[in-house]
Amino acid sequence: MTWIKPSFLWMMYRCGWGLKEGQETVLAVEITREGFEWALRHACLSHYDPGVHADQASWRRELKRSPARVQWDPELDVRLQALPHRSLQLGLSGEAVRRYAEEWVVSVRDVTPLARRVHGLVREGELAAAHGLLPVETPYPADTDGELLRHLCP
Repeated sequence: MTWIKPSFLWMMYRCGWGLKEGQETVLAVEITREGFEWALRHACLSHYDPGVHADQASWRRELKRSPARVQWDPELDVRLQALPHRSLQLGLSGEAVRRYAEEWVVSVRDVTPLARRVHGLVREGELAAAHGLLPVETPYPADTDGELLRHLCP
């Protein structure tokens, strides 16, 4: 499974600011909106939720047939501490991985130097400076009728 993590700070948490073994290079991958929305439409939640699923058996069936899955994790601040709102993580498998690799990728940038600069500033207690270097992230402008995310929101 390949995971898309739209949150820079969540990615820094997962890769330890690019310092974890085997994760020393941090890449920012830009994909098409059409691809991202295809994945959302074909995704299911990564966990059973009684507010979304009829029962655990139906969730398991949906999970097996879905080429994408969503989990909602707490967004993080520059110290990588949890904030009160959630950030989407999008896992891809099977057909979704093929589409991602062959159709959706628009650009790939090495953001390792940025990760290291921000991490250095955080370690030095220069939180405002660190925050000033973060990529601008805004809430995703989902469809107006809510149909795109309804099946993914507990």
